[in-house]
Amino acid sequence: MRATIDILRAAKAAAPVLAGCTAEQKNSALAAMANRLRTQTDAILAANEADVAASRERLGNVMIDRLTLTAERIEGMAKGIEDVIALPDPTGKVLATVNRPNGLVIEKTAVPMGVIGIIYESRPNVTSDAAVLALKSGNAVVLRGGKESYRSNAAIVDALHMGLADASLPTDLVGLVEDTTRASATELMEAEGLIDLLIPRGGAGLIRACLENAKVPCIQTGTGICHIYVDESADQEMALNVIENAKTSRPSVCNAEEVLLVHKAIAKAFLPKLKARLSKVELRLDPQAAAIIDGTPAGENDFDTEFLDYILAVAIVDDTEAAIRHIAAHSTGHSESILTRSEESAKRFTRLVDSAAVYVNASTRFTDGGEFGLGCEMGISTQKLHARGPLGLQELTTYKYIVRGNGQIR
Repeated sequence: MRATIDILRAAKAAAPVLAGCTAEQKNSALAAMANRLRTQTDAILAANEADVAASRERLGNVMIDRLTLTAERIEGMAKGIEDVIALPDPTGKVLATVNRPNGLVIEKTAVPMGVIGIIYESRPNVTSDAAVLALKSGNAVVLRGGKESYRSNAAIVDALHMGLADASLPTDLVGLVEDTTRASATELMEAEGLIDLLIPRGGAGLIRACLENAKVPCIQTGTGICHIYVDESADQEMALNVIENAKTSRPSVCNAEEVLLVHKAIAKAFLPKLKARLSKVELRLDPQAAAIIDGTPAGENDFDTEFLDYILAVAIVDDTEAAIRHIAAHSTGHSESILTRSEESAKRFTRLVDSAAVYVNASTRFTDGGEFGLGCEMGISTQKLHARGPLGLQELTTYKYIVRGNGQIR
């Protein structure tokens, strides 16, 4: 097994090669990687089948879905690479220019971070997405997936390495940590001088471990206690459609709805329709909602839990202000939505709800790099510095000042 420190050092050594590549060279490498994902589909699926078989007794159906790859999902990964190819290269872009009275010209210019580390769980498609976004933005990347998806991740990285070799670029630009114990995650968190940015993408435990232990710059991502508030003026049929999508289309992802808030004026009419529509969802009800429909009484922590399952916490609120206060008390800052026909309520909600993505009359499931036009994403940042929301190419760069003169001295 290759030591994690050796993988990090190799990525650090390879990074300057990529930083010196043109946009055309990077795009050529990405195209080769997309091609190799397609040609290696059978090998990737075989590895994934082994992962799924080994995990089936330990993981529930929803988490197995996160882990499972299909030919269609692999094709989606390849198309995601092609979407990234079509995006502008973020590096070398002059973000601002200042012309000083002394003749100096100061250009604030976007540049790669250097080496990006990512720790993630379950979803092997993240392997491709993270590698592609890192490479397009000029960064080497070190990937540390979970043990449940290691075979799948290794097969995907093998395909990406083939693409890099086809483009005559070093395969160390994409490193996969082979040690899947907690020790390797800690090594990444403490890799001062070797990792320029660490992105943990997973559950609350992983995020907390990074916040407590990381010695390298770290972006907090992932945990999504996402709310939908149904205002008294909402189109109720539209609301049912949006809620069904947000909760059931893929409950295992961080942009799935976990909490529903309903205005008290429509609760008696709306909640029976909700129960009929969400027949396969367990509704955990506050006392007011439980007085209207049958369900499970909400427990002490149900409005602070990312279920990642067919479970929805439901509460009745007095008005938009009460919904905003509830979200402020319980949200993780990911995605929230108001369903309303009142422009005043929509403006109030979008102004005062402090989350990375705030929706009016739409599902929270759109908080996604692809849906936001970023090609794909490294994760969803729920913090405010230096990036917020879906992490795309621009968020994987930093900047430096290039100062041009003709002999000025101070």
